[in-house]
Amino acid sequence: MRHRVAHRKLGRTSEHRKSLLRNQAEALLRHERIQTTVSKAKELRPFVERLITIAKRGLAADDVGRGVHARRLVRRDIADQVIVSKLFDGIAPRFEKRAGGYTRLLRLGLRQGDKAEMAQVELVGSEYSPKSTEPLQPEVTTPQKSSQGVGGRLRAAARRIRGKGDVDDSAEQS
Repeated sequence: MRHRVAHRKLGRTSEHRKSLLRNQAEALLRHERIQTTVSKAKELRPFVERLITIAKRGLAADDVGRGVHARRLVRRDIADQVIVSKLFDGIAPRFEKRAGGYTRLLRLGLRQGDKAEMAQVELVGSEYSPKSTEPLQPEVTTPQKSSQGVGGRLRAAARRIRGKGDVDDSAEQS
């Protein structure tokens, strides 16, 4: 019998389960939507909603000490400082007037390989709109790769070897 047992074990040890939830929460806060199995998604929702509530409480604090304490509470679960800053500066103010229910779980069907039931967890207010050309929230900055890429450099080297000289891709495509 499972008298008053609150959470799912997800087939993992307790340390592995905590690590899984922390990593998925970090990914959800970074990308604002992730795909996972339904059971993991159901465990992730209260975990992330608790973090957002703590961040809201830290924003509403009158003194600086409570705001710092809220950041420290969140940092126990989210290791990346950039994600914590995004949570406090971008996500928590967005849910300032909302009493709860910051996440949405959408069932996607069965996974091809093992027929596991898949779901998409997203933050409310960050719905994907295919008509929109601009991203809803600026993503965490990552170093940009060269626009030419490895393939472009290989094509340019092949052209030089063939004797066509150093011709730009833009001139070649015209």
